[in-house]
Amino acid sequence: MRVISIKALREFWRSHSDAEQPLKAWYKETVEAVWRQPNDIKKRYPSADILPDNRVVFNIKGNNYRLIVKIHYNRSIVFVRFIGTHADYDKIDAITI
Repeated sequence: MRVISIKALREFWRSHSDAEQPLKAWYKETVEAVWRQPNDIKKRYPSADILPDNRVVFNIKGNNYRLIVKIHYNRSIVFVRFIGTHADYDKIDAITI
């Protein structure tokens, strides 16, 4: 999969250093993954939440942070839409962000 953009992840871990290694691990696994449908994600990440409009919420660092992506399965592209704390996550609409 192609992840757009790692820059958002880097910016987040600069201010939340404890998220750096978990985000790097997620990025590496995602780049190497072949996701053709949501079930492919659930096989590797059972706690991931599958949302409408091809969005997925991942728990990062033992559920300390939330990562929302939008996936274009047919083009193998993962767009980072949000990364934040639970408090930040509670303030947004995960389906429209």
